[in-house]
Amino acid sequence: MSQPDISVVIVSFNTREVLRECLQTLQRESTGLIMETFVVDNNSRDNSAEMVESDFPWAGLRRSKVNLGFAGANNVAFKECTGRYVVLLNSDAFVKPGALQLSVQLMDANPRCGLGGGLLVGRDGAWQPSARLFPSVLNDLLTISGLSAKYASSKFFGRYDRTWADPGEAAEVDWVPGAYSIIRKEALDQAGFFDEDFFLYYEEVDLCYRIKQAGWTIWYWPGIVVVHLGGESSKTVTSLRFSNSGAQLTLWRIRSGYLYYRKHHGSMAVAAKLLEEWWHRIRAGKNSGMSDPDSVRKREDSEVTVELLRRAWKETNGGRLSPARPW
Repeated sequence: MSQPDISVVIVSFNTREVLRECLQTLQRESTGLIMETFVVDNNSRDNSAEMVESDFPWAGLRRSKVNLGFAGANNVAFKECTGRYVVLLNSDAFVKPGALQLSVQLMDANPRCGLGGGLLVGRDGAWQPSARLFPSVLNDLLTISGLSAKYASSKFFGRYDRTWADPGEAAEVDWVPGAYSIIRKEALDQAGFFDEDFFLYYEEVDLCYRIKQAGWTIWYWPGIVVVHLGGESSKTVTSLRFSNSGAQLTLWRIRSGYLYYRKHHGSMAVAAKLLEEWWHRIRAGKNSGMSDPDSVRKREDSEVTVELLRRAWKETNGGRLSPARPW
């Protein structure tokens, strides 16, 4: 039997119906490719695993008795992947016609590319950030201050999400979101699998960083179009506070941010913490004493964020250790 062109890895966590659509789309778009597929179920409680088992027997189902997080679940499948390339596909992401074939063609044509990503869009076709710079204290400041959004067309202020760039132009970038990416198996083996200290968030940033450190390039290719809903699994976690942007679980995002900064930038983790805490204290103070709903919301949001920043710093010992899984 010939070696697969791609090994597709999908992590499932309580997203049964969108997972069904994801697999249906994947099956339609696999024509002309030798493909193997793994679905790693993170102890879903909505019968996602049973649906995959009954409706998609061609997909290799791997069940976990606990929620391993995004990194840990992907690593379960990585150990079994035999394809020339590994494709990461979120359960709430749907490849558009030709996306898989073009991904393989572009990777074949760019032998120094270790990981590539495509253009992410919503159901309505609206652009989503699809290629970014690595996190830094400067990039954090521009983002949380709102300057990135206010001056999105500026190459300086819009640097983190590359909002200044033409989304129709291919580019070598720092990292691409894990909703869809194609990874050269050789690069993955050389750089290592996902770091499981990142239970959720920053794991793909860390992987791209290590792939680039190993001498490979990261590319964004707009011809690869993927519809991405975003946050479907996170919405099923009801015990923690969501951020207002991107349906992120704020505490987990902060923990992972500290872990990333400490791992790759040492004491800059302190600067990252102080910057965000300082910003939210100023924001809370600015809106204190005001009674209009918007000001009240901003003050409450910043006060809660300050508490979560302190909590995450303590729980990760300043980014030095990852709390026990599952988070």
